[in-house]
Amino acid sequence: MNYTERDTLGMYRGGTDAGPGPELMGADTLVGNDVYNQQDEDLGDIKEIMLDMRSGQVAYAVLSLGGFLGMGEKLFAVPWSALTLDTENKRFVLNVDKDRLESAPGFDKDMWPDMADPSWEQGIQAYYGTTPDSGERPQ
Repeated sequence: MNYTERDTLGMYRGGTDAGPGPELMGADTLVGNDVYNQQDEDLGDIKEIMLDMRSGQVAYAVLSLGGFLGMGEKLFAVPWSALTLDTENKRFVLNVDKDRLESAPGFDKDMWPDMADPSWEQGIQAYYGTTPDSGERPQ
């Protein structure tokens, strides 16, 4: 299900000429959106959006890969700046090969990492080639 189908408030009705999107999007409408890479491979879907309460910025999207009915799925914290919204296909794009994502630092739904730990954040940012709060996209 994509963000236009999840829009219970009608904010995206009328296409790109009406409402707040795509520059401002409702967080609730983005959870569940598909994530693909530039090779058009399905990388999973967004399970959660993590907000940095100090800065007011979106820090991470929690991406789910694999599993069936929540069993065996692996979760990944992907820096928000590593994702691009593909408004034509109504999904996100992450510039990473599927094999690289599968070997990325991930976690189980019952053992979330301390995302506020600066060393954890540096490792995740380095893995995806982003910098904190930069807004820069990886090449």
